[in-house]
Amino acid sequence: MGQAILVVGGGMSGVSAALEAAEAGYDVVLVEKNPYLGGRVAQLHQYFPKLCPPYCGLEINFKRIKSNPRIQVITMAEVTAIEGEPGAYKATVSQAPRYVNEKCTACGLCSEAVEATVPNPFNYGLDEIKAAYLPHEMAYPFRYVIDGSIVEGDQGAKAKEACPYDAVDLEDQGSETVIEAAAVVWAAGWSPYGPAKIEYYNFAANPNLISNVQMERLAAKGGPTEGKIQRPGDGAEPKNVAFIQCAGSRDVNHLPFCSTVCCLASLKQATYVREQLPGAEVTIYFIDIRAMDRNEDFYSQVKADEKINFVKSKIGLIESDGEGNLILEGEDTTSGERFKAEHDLVVLATGMQPNTDLTKIPADMVYDEYGFVQAAEGIFGAGTVRRPSEVHVSVQDGTGAALKAIQLVAGR
Repeated sequence: MGQAILVVGGGMSGVSAALEAAEAGYDVVLVEKNPYLGGRVAQLHQYFPKLCPPYCGLEINFKRIKSNPRIQVITMAEVTAIEGEPGAYKATVSQAPRYVNEKCTACGLCSEAVEATVPNPFNYGLDEIKAAYLPHEMAYPFRYVIDGSIVEGDQGAKAKEACPYDAVDLEDQGSETVIEAAAVVWAAGWSPYGPAKIEYYNFAANPNLISNVQMERLAAKGGPTEGKIQRPGDGAEPKNVAFIQCAGSRDVNHLPFCSTVCCLASLKQATYVREQLPGAEVTIYFIDIRAMDRNEDFYSQVKADEKINFVKSKIGLIESDGEGNLILEGEDTTSGERFKAEHDLVVLATGMQPNTDLTKIPADMVYDEYGFVQAAEGIFGAGTVRRPSEVHVSVQDGTGAALKAIQLVAGR
């Protein structure tokens, strides 16, 4: 039914755009820089609005992709150039080496054979993983990855020798391909704002100070602690947990805008703590709580818990007490009183930084002052590169972008 549609980004908005376009009868090339599809949703423990694990929805989408011959998936790849005009684009796709080919059965023998480890990117560096690894238990494609750091040494040789299917390819050099497409959907997603950039929180110096995305992995069954909420510094169960809202957000020195989802994320994560550790106290330090529409009921439910305290404050300093606990300094903006509070685990609610702010689209595009992409003919932004949004809004946005791309292709 016409030329292909190129979708860049395999998170929820990109997957939704690819599926909607393909199921409407159009050829789609889906490009994702990670070794797997699913984006940051795959790294969540639970997500709104049903507070269910993400794998159920992801599995359905992966089955739809697998059964649709119109979708070509290219992982570990980035679009490095786009030339042409609406209806006639040529996009250069550079694919990094995976060192594992399509013969892989995910048997795991390569991982068993190596001893070398690398920081686990799926768990945001909270633990380490074998240098021959499956990205996560529901990864699509369901195929191992060999880290480039071991390819030329004896560890790479061990991985290759252990594979009975000749799936380990240490000679993999990656590839560069030119994709012809009539329209492009750019759904490259977002990155958590780096908490180490907020100097007065001393993030790197305090192992029991974590980000909200790391908290998701602590609570997840497939996470570094198998779902047990523990202090990364010593493995102890926290008894007094703090959540600090707007960590770097709504701040002209960092992210000047509100990411809209951080308040809900902390409310949700407070329930993780209370359900797993009934004796634990939780304090949420906030500027204001933004939980609109149907989320107001969830806010009221969390606020009714007597062990969850809300303090209207902007925390100005975090320091260690020398024994693993953290001392927070701030001002109660309701009473005007300055205070110090001690907590044994602190979670920073860092915001969404659009990946188009970090890496621009390789084409002539317009961005707002925060790096979010603006509307353009032929290249359509979708999801969190266009605005901060929840998962269901990103899905809707991906569907809308697919419709715009279809209209362009059908009109040619």
